Amino acid sequence: MKWIRERDALIAQTLAFVQSVTGRKEEQLLTEPDSVPPPTTVEVTSVVVIEEAREVDQPPQAAPPPPQVAPPRRSGDFRSEVQARVANFRKNQERFEREREEFCQSTLAKVRDAIRDPPPRPPART
Repeated sequence: MKWIRERDALIAQTLAFVQSVTGRKEEQLLTEPDSVPPPTTVEVTSVVVIEEAREVDQPPQAAPPPPQVAPPRRSGDFRSEVQARVANFRKNQERFEREREEFCQSTLAKVRDAIRDPPPRPPART
């Protein structure tokens, strides 16, 4: 199976990389060392990043002003808003109830008509 060999080669390369980075030898946990290609050595180079310091003459900035908080509502406004919402909710509930009743009545009427006047039966086959 090709994927097993590829997996084992990847494990070997990973172990070699870890050994080169950490500088210590770790025990390989491979069960079949002869079926795995020998690990390749990996050369690691260091990269030094030099950060350029810039001096900027800026005066210290004052903290931003706190956000403006809306003044509290008068209790009358809150009460009237809640009453309006409750009234709107009740209207919607009454409308839903009315629509359900109408649907139920129309469905029952169709069933009753179907019971009273059954459709003609197709002729019997012989």
